[in-house]
Amino acid sequence: MMVPMKIIWIFLILFLWQTDPYKSKREKMVESQIEARGIKDESVLEAMRKVPRHLLVPEKIREYAYSDMPLPIGEGQTISQPYIVALMTELIKPDKNMKVLEIGTGSGYQAAVLAEIVKEVYTIEIFEALGLRAERDLQSLGYENIQVRIGDGYQGWPDKAPFDAIIVTAAPETIPQPLIDQLAEGGRMIIPVGEEGKVQELILGEKVKGKFRTRFISSVRFVPFLRDK
Repeated sequence: MMVPMKIIWIFLILFLWQTDPYKSKREKMVESQIEARGIKDESVLEAMRKVPRHLLVPEKIREYAYSDMPLPIGEGQTISQPYIVALMTELIKPDKNMKVLEIGTGSGYQAAVLAEIVKEVYTIEIFEALGLRAERDLQSLGYENIQVRIGDGYQGWPDKAPFDAIIVTAAPETIPQPLIDQLAEGGRMIIPVGEEGKVQELILGEKVKGKFRTRFISSVRFVPFLRDK
């Protein structure tokens, strides 16, 4: 009897998970960098334990994948430190029924963490090389609930709206109105806001009775929010 290819892939992923030499590094990362700083959502902690971050960064810096710092991924962009990824994920209150938009795919790591928890992830990357690499890597890891688009994230993804949550991983000077418009009632957006080269504000917004209400979370530094010229 022929075994379906999907079953083979599942067993292969499980085998790699059990023999993954980076598993202990992920466990330590979650314990010392994430739980120790107050992240409590178990679905977020489990996703951070599971996603192979080392496979979503350039190979030459793979040994630093679980370090407590952002890392360069090419095109002048970075992958956020693990704690920031966990914090932003927890703040949208993710659950298995949610549809989430991410602006700034980067390496695909944040999308992968989301995909472990929510139903659908739509992610937009302005740099074609990064977007295509992330799409390839995410597919190779078996994520079927992530869609990647190359383009200007300012306008969001109108034909897939509304979204239950939006995560923005680059800092505009003001919150893009199209993203606010595409947020569902009761939905949450987490976004860094501020000028390039200066300390920015991580803002949590929530749409309540059609109005977008915001509050300050912490000071951060993100790459600038870029647009097509």
